[in-house]
Amino acid sequence: MQIKIVLADDHKLIRDGLRSLIDNEKDLKVVAEAGNGRDAVTFVKQHAVDVVVMDIHMPDLNGIDATRLILKAKPDTKVIALSIHSTNTFVKEMLQAGVSGYLVKHCAFEELADAIRMVTNDKPYLSSQIVATVMKDYTGPHLQDKGSVFSILSTREREVLQLVAEGLKSDEIGTRLFISVKTVSSHRRQIMKKLSLNSVAELTRYAVSEGLVPQEY
Repeated sequence: MQIKIVLADDHKLIRDGLRSLIDNEKDLKVVAEAGNGRDAVTFVKQHAVDVVVMDIHMPDLNGIDATRLILKAKPDTKVIALSIHSTNTFVKEMLQAGVSGYLVKHCAFEELADAIRMVTNDKPYLSSQIVATVMKDYTGPHLQDKGSVFSILSTREREVLQLVAEGLKSDEIGTRLFISVKTVSSHRRQIMKKLSLNSVAELTRYAVSEGLVPQEY
């Protein structure tokens, strides 16, 4: 029986490379690719999937919130974070979102393949670099948490903030999220109030600084 996998990464080159490698494994099968978090969520909701290999930085919907939505809809699905980021903030948020594994992108493919097999057998997997990050967080000096975008804003507010930072207008955001323009405007006001920000430019800079969108926005 093959393990059904979805590759969620906004870089096609990475998806192509992973698919090519996975195709050589008899027990693994890529059933879909997604260039953003929302497409990944939509596919998993509609199809039987065993594992989602999830990047964190993606357009439309980031990998952290995509993971939460996937596991809310399909709790038995396993999600493995595969990211360039190994900093405490991203590791902590992905673990809290419910991922079963976390690897950095420079890992060997054999490690990823092993991780996929392990999580499907209900065994969590963290790469050595991620284990070091987690241990440092628990054993090192604890600084006061000033709060991140994931603790300050609700999931819907983060969705709106990311789309605002990506340059979408209110009507486009409403269409994407299936909500009214009035509701989008209400979310924007609430986001600005919570963050004490006053313009789209400030919202965009904040979204970049918190890792919701890459720096090119």
